[in-house]
Amino acid sequence: MIGLLHKGVMKDDQLDLMFKALSDSTRRRIIDRLSNKPGQSLFEVCAASIAEGGVALSRQTVSQHLAVLEKAGLIEITWKGRTKAHSLRINKNHITAASWLMKYNKNGEEE
Repeated sequence: MIGLLHKGVMKDDQLDLMFKALSDSTRRRIIDRLSNKPGQSLFEVCAASIAEGGVALSRQTVSQHLAVLEKAGLIEITWKGRTKAHSLRINKNHITAASWLMKYNKNGEEE
């Protein structure tokens, strides 16, 4: 599996971006929200963080989190009129990269 990562499917810098994006719990919650409801505006993502009993995040903070997710290729942006719509974009390379750690699970146990 790691061979796939180094044979051009996903390069080290792309892998670093993905793991950096996933290292933050706020970004993981944003991914969860976008998987349930794609095409959300910045306002909707901000409002959802409050509605779920989370901490109110500024538009700038949410915008920065979305930029990290976009740079990692985990979300895509489309335009609905003058509003950016954010949707989850998970592909085969992301799944392979996330599965990379499985090679270290020698006992096959899940925790």
